[in-house]
Amino acid sequence: MQTNLALEFKATADGIEAEAILRKCVHCGFCNATCPTYQLLGDELDGPRGRIYLMKQVLEGAPVTRSTQLHLDRCLTCRNCETTCPSGVQYGNLVEIGRRIVDARVERPAPEKALRWLLKEGLTSPLFTPAMKLGQLARPLLPASLQNKVPAKAPAQAHRWPTRMHARKVLLLMGCVQPAMMPNINSATARVLDAAGIQTLVADGAGCCGAIRAHLGDQAGGLADMRRNIDAWWPLVSAADSSVEAIVMNASGCGVTVKEYGHALATDAAYADKARRISALTRDLSELLPDLVPALRDQVKPGKVTQLAFHPPCTLQHGQQLRGGVETHLNALGFEVQVAGEEANLCCGSAGTYSVLQPKLAYALRDRKLANLAPLAPQVIVSANIGCIQHLQTGTTTPVKHWVEVLDEALV
Repeated sequence: MQTNLALEFKATADGIEAEAILRKCVHCGFCNATCPTYQLLGDELDGPRGRIYLMKQVLEGAPVTRSTQLHLDRCLTCRNCETTCPSGVQYGNLVEIGRRIVDARVERPAPEKALRWLLKEGLTSPLFTPAMKLGQLARPLLPASLQNKVPAKAPAQAHRWPTRMHARKVLLLMGCVQPAMMPNINSATARVLDAAGIQTLVADGAGCCGAIRAHLGDQAGGLADMRRNIDAWWPLVSAADSSVEAIVMNASGCGVTVKEYGHALATDAAYADKARRISALTRDLSELLPDLVPALRDQVKPGKVTQLAFHPPCTLQHGQQLRGGVETHLNALGFEVQVAGEEANLCCGSAGTYSVLQPKLAYALRDRKLANLAPLAPQVIVSANIGCIQHLQTGTTTPVKHWVEVLDEALV
């Protein structure tokens, strides 16, 4: 028999959405075949179908346990299962709802709570940049586990931003950790777009896309981040004479989140329409490639670095359902780009803060991914999300970069 608490939840927006998602699931189990944690652990409760059973029980008023919380925590939210599902189950939305309910009813151990607070507040703080600089100075003295999280200091070119004006303009989200950890991704994006006749603008008030707080259970904080970004972008995109044609994301994790602002803020009367407009304007950088290739063809000389192995992030191929574009268009510009022959669809284990919270699983997935990329013998491994790039680099001596950095280096 359902508890009053469960019945009350069913009447909320989250409850109605969860019920609608659950009705789509036919429990066929196809999702388990493409779930990274199920592949590693072989436990039904560490696959999407098992987690759906757990969440269904919670929604029906069953007791919520620490075990339930741990099984949901182990989910990478890679959404590979959504790509595989024949019924169109929106598992990503469901697991976020499930986690919120479970976290409200199950107290986490103090060390775990402290780490999660530090991640959501520290990674999005203005103090992150000076802390990263200090970490880079002390990097040789740090233990290996911390060295893995502190990339080497960026080259001077990383701070070279184009100054030309163009009629075509886009907005770029700089991100929360990217400017401190890998600033060259943003400046390389601006230089490549500049070479194609597109000016890159930045709204100073924009910051974290909201994913970090939302995925760590702070829904209110995640929504506040989203509203702040909308407020920062709105004057630049809403004016009748606005020349901004897109809001560009060069981190696919941010891209999938911003594209879902319309869903996240659908019940916010003050922001719902604006959020839908922002989501409609948002483009992953790879979506601009078909337009960039003709403009860049005579300006790109790949030189000595041509053999690239591309790891498509889950947030790109499953979250945004964008596949094949990076390889196709970089090949058209003279590069030789391949994806892994095995398990190219599987997560590398980065998944935002997952590699910090679930290091054993994260590093197992990293090593599995690198083993599948190794037969390609690439000169450089490229990806489209800072988390994947940083995580993969900790397990290989082969350089790992954003694909736009390699394209930038080939400009003449």
